[in-house]
Amino acid sequence: MKLSKKAEYAMRALLAMARSPETGTFSIQDIASSERIPLKFLEQILLALNKGGLLRSKRGVGGGYQFQKVPARITLGEVITIIDGPFEPIPCASKANTPGALCDCGIPGGCGLGQTFAQLRQDVNAWLDSTTLAHVLEREKKDGDFFDI
Repeated sequence: MKLSKKAEYAMRALLAMARSPETGTFSIQDIASSERIPLKFLEQILLALNKGGLLRSKRGVGGGYQFQKVPARITLGEVITIIDGPFEPIPCASKANTPGALCDCGIPGGCGLGQTFAQLRQDVNAWLDSTTLAHVLEREKKDGDFFDI
């Protein structure tokens, strides 16, 4: 299971914004340059995060994107769901423990594999929904200030 490049770029862009000592408006060009994200791709990503309620856009001179929500309250789960949709390891996982639902294999209520991956989905979502941008930044601080090279 692998996150999409789009979800990775979304998290990197938000972390770059959250890492900055300046609060305010961030230009797409600055984020793209500092994080080495293709500009056109980043535009699509930030638009999705804007529509998802994490960012707001500011037009005109000095325009760009601002946090709509405090970075310490933005979870990795929110970002991934906005960009990639809900985490669904295998189709059977969504049918597990659902009366009358048939797995692809034909077992009602979900097969053992579906039930196992449903538990994984639950565990992963719980972790993603409890891990914020602030937690990631705190981890960076613990590992040393690698930005002062």
